[in-house]
Amino acid sequence: MTRAFIFLISLFLISTFTFADTIEVCKTCNLSSINEAIALAKDHDTILIKKGTYKEYDILIDKPLSILGEGHPVIDGNLKGEIITIIADNVTLDGLSIINVGISYTEDFAAVRVKKAKNFSIQNLVLENLFFGIYIEKSHYGKVIHNKIIGDAVEEHNSGNGIHLWYSSHIEIEHNYVQHVRDGIYLEFSDDSFIRNNVSSNNLRYGLHFMFSNNDEYQDNTFESNGAGVAVMFSKNIKMLSNTFKENWGSASYGLLLKEINDAEIIGNTFEENTIGINIEGSNRIIYKHNNFINNGWAVKVRGACYTNSFTANNFLYNSFDISYNSRENDNVFDGNFWSSYSGYDLDNNGIGDVPYRPVKLFSYIVNRTPETIILLRSLFIDLIDFSEKVSPVFTPDNLIDQHPLIKKAEW
Repeated sequence: MTRAFIFLISLFLISTFTFADTIEVCKTCNLSSINEAIALAKDHDTILIKKGTYKEYDILIDKPLSILGEGHPVIDGNLKGEIITIIADNVTLDGLSIINVGISYTEDFAAVRVKKAKNFSIQNLVLENLFFGIYIEKSHYGKVIHNKIIGDAVEEHNSGNGIHLWYSSHIEIEHNYVQHVRDGIYLEFSDDSFIRNNVSSNNLRYGLHFMFSNNDEYQDNTFESNGAGVAVMFSKNIKMLSNTFKENWGSASYGLLLKEINDAEIIGNTFEENTIGINIEGSNRIIYKHNNFINNGWAVKVRGACYTNSFTANNFLYNSFDISYNSRENDNVFDGNFWSSYSGYDLDNNGIGDVPYRPVKLFSYIVNRTPETIILLRSLFIDLIDFSEKVSPVFTPDNLIDQHPLIKKAEW
């Protein structure tokens, strides 16, 4: 590369950013309309929206711009449709309040839609009275961070999702607060994305929902009081690390649903006070390690077609049922876990129980088939049938045994 060529490139870059302008929008400015400001702006300009209320919708961002709010100005869509649509690369939205998205049963109107774009940043937004919040469609390499999304969803059929990804990849979703929508965060055909440090609570259906998405990671999130915590379906290579699944209660609720997923890691999570901690079906080669299951109805419910999974160094604490199985066959490993209901001994004082532990109780098998029998949970009769099954297994998997149960809680 010649010096002259380097000089020309440098001159081009300097000229590009030297002549980028800041355009102000306010009621007393030369421009009082966001749409007008975008039309007049050049590539890489900054549009500064002053504090106030702007009744606009169908705002189209079709060039690389930074649109910044001062004092969180309010963009009010008057329930007429979509509010902001981004179709250009290198766009930043920062510091806006967006309210009153239109509701349609034929179109998924959103407060902010990103369509076929890349290198975008959506941050520090407050979204309220919405249908969909942030909708990312066929877009890549973007950030969705520090946003507050509050819906008023009552029924699934007429509500949308807080953060929705469709055919997108390499999206960072961090430090968002999502509440009262259908699904807090939803990924469909979306790969290689990171979901960290979000709080998704009180949503109608799921706090987080994966469909046909691979190589994603979610870590240090809280999913609390949702219809169900997280659903991971028809996906592979998902890492689920250090999340909290709490108080997801209901007749068909759970902290985490796994359906037809493979080759995943579930490590360092807390499942507390859920109807079911983890509900598993058709999922294989998954590592469950260093998780805490505390005061759930069922800690882990295995419904079938689950092979070569391993449960090691987990703590099962005061659950009504630790493990539920619907088959007498077992191809999974349970080894070196702590079970609060274990009553064995440790004569050689090595921290491992001298007597193996059978975590599947006959009564859980009975409740799976006749739910009404749950009213007998604390009766002496149930203690007797569980003891007899432990001595001579007939209905529960005879090889589902933790050969090395821990005497003390696992620490990591």
